[in-house]
Amino acid sequence: MKIQEIQIYGFGHLNNIEIKDLSDFQVFYGENEAGKSTIMAFIHGILFGFPTKQSSELRYEPKNGSSYGGKLRVFFDGHGLVSIERVRGKAAGVVTVSLEDGTIGDEELLKQLLGNMDKGLFQAIFSFNIHGLQNIHQMKGEELGRFLFSTGTLGTETLAKTEVELQKELEARFKPSGRKPVVNEKLKAVHELSSELKKAAAKNQEYEKLSTDKERIYNEIKNISYSLQEVKNEVEKLNEWQKIHSLVKEERWISTEIELLGEDPFPARGIERLEKLNQLIYPYNAQISSLMDRIAQLKKEIASIQPKRRILEDETQLLAAIDQIPIYEQLLLEKQQSELKLVDLEEKISILNERLHLPLNEEEIFTINTNIYMKNQVEQVSRKKQKLLEVKQELEEKFREEQNSLEDIEEKVHTVETKVISAQERARLEKLVNDESEKGKIEFELTAVRDKVEYYQHSSEQDRKASAKINKQKQMQFITIGAILLILSLYGIYSQQWVLVFIGVLGSVLIVVFLGNNRSHLNGSEINQTINQLLEKEKKLVQKLESYKNSNISAIQEKLEQDNRLKEQLQLLKVKLEQQQIQYEKVIRKFEEWESEESENKERLVKLCSELNIPEYIANSFLLEAFQLIEQYKQVGREKRHLLARLENIKLEQSKITDRISFYSKEYLVDQGNDLSKTAYLLRDKLKEEHGKFIKSQEKQGKLDDLEADLSQMKQEQAHLISERKKLFEEADVVNEETFYELGNKVEKKIKLVERLADIKKQLQYSFLHEIEQERLLHIHNVDEQISQFNDKIKTLSSKLIELQEEKAATNYQIQILEEGGSYSELLHYFKQKMFELEEAAKEWSVYCLAQDILSQTIEKYKNTHLPRMLAKAEEYLSFLTKKQYQRIHLQKSGTGFLIERSDHTLFEANELSQATTEQVYVSIRLALATTLYEKYRFPIIIDDSFVNFDAGRTKKVMELLTTLKCNQILFFTCHTHMLPYFQPENVQHLHKGNVEVIS
Repeated sequence: MKIQEIQIYGFGHLNNIEIKDLSDFQVFYGENEAGKSTIMAFIHGILFGFPTKQSSELRYEPKNGSSYGGKLRVFFDGHGLVSIERVRGKAAGVVTVSLEDGTIGDEELLKQLLGNMDKGLFQAIFSFNIHGLQNIHQMKGEELGRFLFSTGTLGTETLAKTEVELQKELEARFKPSGRKPVVNEKLKAVHELSSELKKAAAKNQEYEKLSTDKERIYNEIKNISYSLQEVKNEVEKLNEWQKIHSLVKEERWISTEIELLGEDPFPARGIERLEKLNQLIYPYNAQISSLMDRIAQLKKEIASIQPKRRILEDETQLLAAIDQIPIYEQLLLEKQQSELKLVDLEEKISILNERLHLPLNEEEIFTINTNIYMKNQVEQVSRKKQKLLEVKQELEEKFREEQNSLEDIEEKVHTVETKVISAQERARLEKLVNDESEKGKIEFELTAVRDKVEYYQHSSEQDRKASAKINKQKQMQFITIGAILLILSLYGIYSQQWVLVFIGVLGSVLIVVFLGNNRSHLNGSEINQTINQLLEKEKKLVQKLESYKNSNISAIQEKLEQDNRLKEQLQLLKVKLEQQQIQYEKVIRKFEEWESEESENKERLVKLCSELNIPEYIANSFLLEAFQLIEQYKQVGREKRHLLARLENIKLEQSKITDRISFYSKEYLVDQGNDLSKTAYLLRDKLKEEHGKFIKSQEKQGKLDDLEADLSQMKQEQAHLISERKKLFEEADVVNEETFYELGNKVEKKIKLVERLADIKKQLQYSFLHEIEQERLLHIHNVDEQISQFNDKIKTLSSKLIELQEEKAATNYQIQILEEGGSYSELLHYFKQKMFELEEAAKEWSVYCLAQDILSQTIEKYKNTHLPRMLAKAEEYLSFLTKKQYQRIHLQKSGTGFLIERSDHTLFEANELSQATTEQVYVSIRLALATTLYEKYRFPIIIDDSFVNFDAGRTKKVMELLTTLKCNQILFFTCHTHMLPYFQPENVQHLHKGNVEVIS
């Protein structure tokens, strides 16, 4: 493939550009924004389609409103010079492909020429720029090796990116020693739940026993099911054997008979052929004798024939008149049919009048409008009426349902409300419960009161005196302390230290309270009063404590809890009641909408009744039927009018035919009949008779010659058939016809047996009993008895299976009760939920793992099959570019990287090389990929300033390497003047920056 001419109508800032006679190594030189990238994008766009508006690529649509697109003239091996034109159209543009032989095609033909190459692969293999080398500069470590390997396989770094992304996805989900990945977290949670589940199960011995019973029952059901299936299979085989045993026995008998008949030579279809020859030979004798008699008779007839000529002058006119007879008969038949149809139409009109029962005559009915628009309106109104009736039925049913649901919920709300405890009763019960909590306090308080009473009663007078003396001393001490605190308070007020003031006041208050208490102790009358008060308080506390003993607190608490549940149930029912009321109101609104639609449709129906002259009472039920009857009435009336006109035409045509036949009958016939067909027949017969006499003598002479020739031919054929019969006897090795028939019957019997055997085998091939089973069953004499025994066994096993299934259901129900009754079921549910989440996460991880494995296998297959040939060419290019300093490129034993071997056999990873050497490796791989694995395409290699970072020596070597690529056209784009000396001046196309805005 070679691009010879570029013609740009409008692309970016380039307009009406034409570049012809492109060379095998074509250079495009221009400053920045001169249009180099635009031309590259133009070539990609013409070959593979313009970028869509959703694409991130630039579309290069002209800003000045000129035509968008252009043309390439490309030479293809086997097709010659091809014109590819693409202009603005659908998303990717409209393409027209013109071949040298005049063939015009579109996108499909272009894909065939390009070998179904897509744009992405083309840019990855045959079109590269400086960005690919810049990627190398940005990479570190093993990323560079993976990038070079991916470039060597797909032409881009897609493979390397895919491998890294897959590894990240796998590590994000699971690591053998990780904690944060999803699968690791879920595994840990499952292990913890499993431990808790085992502890809960260990506490439930009954659950374990039921689980054991469940397993036992399951195994018994499994064994019985297997036995039952085996017995059923055996019964099925015996039933099948009853169907085919006669065929099997017949097959074995026929096989024995075929062996006994043996093999005898006999011609194929021998008897049939012999009988056919006899049938042909015997008639020849009679035919030859008959021919000889006919020849003699014919000679006498020829001598006696004397032709006469008559009425032949009017032959043409006479025959024309006679040929009108079928038309006359057809007209007569049509007349009869029309008259019958006319009677039928009159009957139909009468029936339609009766069905319509309208006070209208035929002419008035014809004036009724029955066009398509009117028919459509009638159908719409009828369908609408029917639909409204159906909607009404649905709404009435829905209304009943919603009303019943509403009443049901209201009844439930009323029932629950009657069961709820009143507020006063609930307050009383709650007070009793609260008082129960006060019982312990009362008992403690009663003990304290009794202790105080005992203390005061047993205190002696001396103790009180001693206490009074001690209290007096303490009183003096507290007075002293109070004076100090008073002074401290005054000082705090003076110095505005409010903390001192607060301490002084608080201390004074405490001293006053303490002195007051001491004084009460010193007063004896007050002590007696206190004892009396304590005794009275003790009595009240004992009475209160006795009242608590008579109340049933546990029953009250149960009643309050039940009332709480009823209140929750009542709240839920009220919410449902509100929702049901909303649904009920929706149905009411739909009824209102239905009434509006029904009224509107009623108005349309009344209007149609007026236009169609149909009474409203008929239209309410039979509008569409009445309209259809009117249509039928008009159609039948039109047919009646057409029939009446046709009957008049038939009468005129019949009269013309009758007049012509009567004329010729008077002219040529002696006896004239009244039957027109008979007259025509006599005329035709008379004409044939006279015309036949004229040519009869010549025909008989020709017939005589034919008969003589036939006689000679028959004699020859008879001799040939006799010879063929003799050969047939020789082929069967017999001497007479009787022996031949005996041998033939024997062979025919064998053929029938073989055919019957094939038919039996064809029938037996649909049986599922193989030969071993058939041989086994062949020795069974009483099949019905065995089937009966097996059926009894099936009944026994089925009964046992039903019992076990019932036992299994009971056991499952008990297990379900245990699981629902405690924490074990909650743990089990939570455990299963976590197991499900773990399985889902594991499935997701396995998908990525499988994708990574498929990618690795693909890479390994590529490394072992396709990559060695590409690497051999890449080593050749690298050795040339580096002046044999680096000679070999090795694959990593594991992974997707390369090792580069220097001339001293030192191996380097890609990241250990200098940037320039790494770029040379990249260029070698890209060029080797295009010239080896994709060599059959031979597309142009497009390079956009990919070697600007090379020094003069490396640049010279890479240019020399490019000139050796003879199978691919090179399109080189550059903006550097120091590159131009490497090219022939005639191969350099100079691009100049225009005055318009440049897009590049």
